[in-house]
Amino acid sequence: MKVTVWNEYRHEKDNQVVSDIYPSGIHGTIAEFLQEEDVTVKTATLDEAEHGLTEEVLDDTDVLVWWGHKAHEEVTEEVAERVKQRVLDGMGLVVLHSAHFSKVFKKLMGTGCDLKWREADEKERLWVVDPSHPITEGIGQYIELEKEEMYGEHFDIPAPDQLIFVSWFEGGEVFRSGATFTRGRGKIFYFRPGHETYPTYHNKEIQQVIKNGVKWAKNTNTPKHDYGNAKPLENIGEA
Repeated sequence: MKVTVWNEYRHEKDNQVVSDIYPSGIHGTIAEFLQEEDVTVKTATLDEAEHGLTEEVLDDTDVLVWWGHKAHEEVTEEVAERVKQRVLDGMGLVVLHSAHFSKVFKKLMGTGCDLKWREADEKERLWVVDPSHPITEGIGQYIELEKEEMYGEHFDIPAPDQLIFVSWFEGGEVFRSGATFTRGRGKIFYFRPGHETYPTYHNKEIQQVIKNGVKWAKNTNTPKHDYGNAKPLENIGEA
């Protein structure tokens, strides 16, 4: 399996707290724990040519992992449309934390994808609400994070195909923190945790969920369909 991890890579350059937590970038940390014997991982960042997501890179990607936060509008329409089309064609997409507001995710959801938020060092408890789903493999009843950014409902997304995690926060809010969608031939997994000033991606359970999500999102050779004007499969109109 070939995985590309995309990250803005801006916070790590601007904020010493973030760079101390993720010295090789958030993308570097995620790429490191995704790398396995049967998984090849490369990274791409916002300031590379075409944001590192050329046609060639995407054609060589089974699953794209996307982390973004403060520079969503700097992603060009051309690249966002390119990624969207590749998902429709069968590339898997794992959308992390603030990437709910990315151009790519909003295009694929067709909604505003807005939510409530608060930075207050609150405990988060992610409850597993679909223990039969392969994304929850190796996870107990819940994952507890000592400190995270709060995301609260209403989360302006379409009804998910499957709801896997629901979060509770100390302030009282709840949030649909793990959800799957299908678009065209592509499978999408949104997973909420991962604010840049917390070491969330060093948490082994969070890593396991992302690994599971990447494996789930890989296309398993589902059939391609032809569209448009079509010739009949049977001989019709003959005497």
